Amino acid sequence: MGQRRTTGTSARARWEAQARAAIGDRVEGGRLPLLATAPEEPFSESLEKQGFPGTPPYTRGIQPTMYRGRLWTFRQYSGFGTARETNRRFRYLLASGQTGLSVAFDLPTQIGYDSDHPKARGEVGRCGVAITGVPDMETLFRQIPLDLATVSMTINATAPILTALLVAVGEAHGVPRARLGGTVQNDILKEYIARGTYIFPPEPSLRLAVDLIEFATREMPQWNYISVSGYHMREAGATAVQEVAFTLANAIAYVRAVRARGLAVDEFLPRLSFFFSSDSNFLEEIGKFRAARRLWASVARESLGAKNPRSLQLRFHTQTAGSSLTAQQPELNVVRTTLEALAAVLGGTQSLHTNALDEAIGLPTSDAARLALRTQQILAEESGVASTVDPVGGAYEIEAITDRIEQEARAYLDRIETMGGSVVAVERGFFQGEIAREAYRTARAREAKQELVVGVNAFPEGNPEFSLFASKGRRGVKAERITPAQEAEQVRRVKSVRAGRDLARVRSTLEELRRATRAGENVMLSLLGALRAHATLGEVADLWREEFGEYTPSRAF
Repeated sequence: MGQRRTTGTSARARWEAQARAAIGDRVEGGRLPLLATAPEEPFSESLEKQGFPGTPPYTRGIQPTMYRGRLWTFRQYSGFGTARETNRRFRYLLASGQTGLSVAFDLPTQIGYDSDHPKARGEVGRCGVAITGVPDMETLFRQIPLDLATVSMTINATAPILTALLVAVGEAHGVPRARLGGTVQNDILKEYIARGTYIFPPEPSLRLAVDLIEFATREMPQWNYISVSGYHMREAGATAVQEVAFTLANAIAYVRAVRARGLAVDEFLPRLSFFFSSDSNFLEEIGKFRAARRLWASVARESLGAKNPRSLQLRFHTQTAGSSLTAQQPELNVVRTTLEALAAVLGGTQSLHTNALDEAIGLPTSDAARLALRTQQILAEESGVASTVDPVGGAYEIEAITDRIEQEARAYLDRIETMGGSVVAVERGFFQGEIAREAYRTARAREAKQELVVGVNAFPEGNPEFSLFASKGRRGVKAERITPAQEAEQVRRVKSVRAGRDLARVRSTLEELRRATRAGENVMLSLLGALRAHATLGEVADLWREEFGEYTPSRAF
């Protein structure tokens, strides 16, 4: 026991030295201690599992000072209609205090169709911005300094194309690829599991994801080349345990695929990032984030062979749960989002998106987006929760939840490993079946009122001053809508670009891309050449459709 007490004292001394080196005299500032521990408690097994912030296993956070050193990045996921309209919203949010851009793309862009393709009709700009080539990307980031603002792009099947477009636009404006900062989601495996915006079969899709990872590792040192996402699985109905386990299982698959390409684990792993939901069970969500950090540190070291401490750090972005929002009494969504955002902050997120109150109705209006951003700013500046590193650490309930989620997620990882890994589990429909069963259980529980949703199956009477639909004595929520005229404008823009380009150059660069694809080479440089010649996103995706085929989903579940 005396040895453990000595070890605990020395560990705290090391942590304090790191903290003071990072923030100097500000360590003792504020009304709350920087890190709370029981003053006389001997070093125990529990404390050993928790560790200290900034040290493995990172249960209490990946930085020794967390938000006392630097606040999380305020990101608001935004994109609708045309590039011009979205650029206007970006500049509005940056002027309102947002600290990072997060781009939503429309469905045709996500599944590789240009805006004038027959299959894109009626979907152009509906759930995000329409991007078909370099001119759209130029407009999207007009008057935004790409060497200063970090950019997060939620895109998967076409992630290499959108990343190459960003590189092309940045370099055209004197910002070399080495200075571009941000993240691309590039997590194709979860598309087969929960989200559905895949194009090609899993193996060639994984190859393209690895091409992007290899290129960014060697050419874009400030770029996070993948954000392994549990968010969409949670939105589809996964439990907190499933979200952690399935996300980490996919991350393992990516790491092994990149390692097979010849990159050393510690060469690329420090910039692998994650993306989680923050759902409505407040305490469970806090424990989930802590468990995910601890489990990943263990997996990265013991299963993947990482040695660099940064390779063991689970860095993640969080978005509050879209599935928790209701069209009934939408003003209540502000309360839901605030609690979910608070759970993410207490759980130690590195960046955060807060959903707008009207997102169960349509695209967020500018006023609703600003209110969502202000929610984050109030948490950061007024609540006091950012003043102490891991303020909930050591709470008996939080530690019990953290332990439970880690143990149950580890059991899932063992099952997936026995099957042969994530790609095999996807092809068998294992993930899909597990999530579908849980979604069905939740639906039945809500129908039976065993689980209550305020305003839906409990307390349905509306607020007389504020409701979804305007009526006498009520103020309605104004929904953002994309008009046929906006879609027509985008279609005209695409056709104009096609009419003005050097068609022979386009064909030549696309044939070079086809050659690189068939030869098994990294496609990124050939892709950049084609896009600079004004080949479109749809033309590139069609080329790969011809080479790889299209995926037909399993119906095993």
